[in-house]
Amino acid sequence: MKKEVNPATTTRAYAYEMWMQAPMPMVTFFRTLDVTNLVRTSKRKGLKLNMLMCWCIGKAASGIREFYQLPVGDKLIQYDTIAVNTIVANRIGEISSCDIPFSADLIQFNHDYIRLTRQVAETCRNHDLTESMVIGTSALVHYEIDGAVGMYSGIFNNPFLIWGRFKQRFFRKYLTVSFQFHHTQMDGAHAAQFLEELQRVIGGNFLF
Repeated sequence: MKKEVNPATTTRAYAYEMWMQAPMPMVTFFRTLDVTNLVRTSKRKGLKLNMLMCWCIGKAASGIREFYQLPVGDKLIQYDTIAVNTIVANRIGEISSCDIPFSADLIQFNHDYIRLTRQVAETCRNHDLTESMVIGTSALVHYEIDGAVGMYSGIFNNPFLIWGRFKQRFFRKYLTVSFQFHHTQMDGAHAAQFLEELQRVIGGNFLF
């Protein structure tokens, strides 16, 4: 569920005044994450690495209240739920967009991820969750990139993460991610907190 809120009654009142009319209100952070545990879990449990990464993103974001508000047009919208978007290669060789509802239950999230990405790949139709605050992702796993700055369209203000192929250094595996966010939605400290939490979740235990 979503609803419009009065920015003046929220913690984003000052940011709304400062950044809603800015010609370029997006900020991009870069962070290199240790994903050794994620890669090992993927191989040991037979789970898709991208699914695990998307779940970790949702898990890290779910505890930060700024992720539940988003500037849409000239309004500030409050959401009850969040979702994580992934790009899917469809059956005609093009790409489609798929929103996965976030669940703290990894088994449930994995079930939804497999079901919805297969559906999107087969039908070639996007799966959009308009009632959730959606975190965008783009995984260029076949390529080594040092970073990426997302495009600001002026239409979609959603937070967005981009990453490429992970790199190995000795016995550890590292992944550089870019995180783009609208300054009205959150400040740099919130974004840095999210990336810290993302690293903590990635390095934690995945219980089934």
